[in-house]
Amino acid sequence: MNQLQRFYRWVASTPSLFQLQPPFVDFRGIDVSDLSSSEVYDGNRRLGFLYQHLCTKLIENIPDYQVELDEIQINSASGQTIGAIDLILHNIDTRSYEHWEVAIKFYLLHKGVWYGPNAHDQLDKKLDRMLSHQLKMSSVDEFTQKYDGFGSLSEHLLMQGRLYVNPFSPEPIPTECLGFELNSSQISGYWCYQSQWHLIDVPLYALEKSNWAIGTDTFDELEEKPKEGFIHAQTKKGKFWFVVPDKWPN
Repeated sequence: MNQLQRFYRWVASTPSLFQLQPPFVDFRGIDVSDLSSSEVYDGNRRLGFLYQHLCTKLIENIPDYQVELDEIQINSASGQTIGAIDLILHNIDTRSYEHWEVAIKFYLLHKGVWYGPNAHDQLDKKLDRMLSHQLKMSSVDEFTQKYDGFGSLSEHLLMQGRLYVNPFSPEPIPTECLGFELNSSQISGYWCYQSQWHLIDVPLYALEKSNWAIGTDTFDELEEKPKEGFIHAQTKKGKFWFVVPDKWPN
């Protein structure tokens, strides 16, 4: 199984970061065929673009779904971009249309806040924007006037990834964010400061960003203590670690 197939299967089988209640969704329990070994991806190499591509391919392999639109930019009358839509789907079974937003995210818990490894991103801020802005793009006039055949679209949010805690600086782990219950099974990674590096008692192996979700099965690049910036790495037993500068998240 190649890397693309492994990532595809990860998307198909991994729970949402949140417990499933509207608008949260995931693909578990849905019977989909595997990705062909001949499938290639030649788009933008950023992780989010690769992830959205695989979500789209997976949906295309669900018999009751049809992708109507993807990656639609919404512009005002003056041409200014006001937002974008990831996917508009036709649910053939219910004869309805659905607006899906998809995101893969990785957050580290620090003083009650889930921060992205670069600290500019936060789970609560990202979730609020997804709910209050991105999922509302299918109901703005600029969309409905151009695409008037979909009627009222239901909202669906696919958020996958992993949440990380610091075992050397323990703190209470939140159970919810903005009133939505977190999926405790996805609080499965670890992080620490560079000054805590010596407390990690197993070797870490470097991960390219395209492998942040699925990890690696070729342990040939041993990770060394970072001198600047952050690293994301993995143990041979499949535990994921972020190591961040001591001044993080400032």
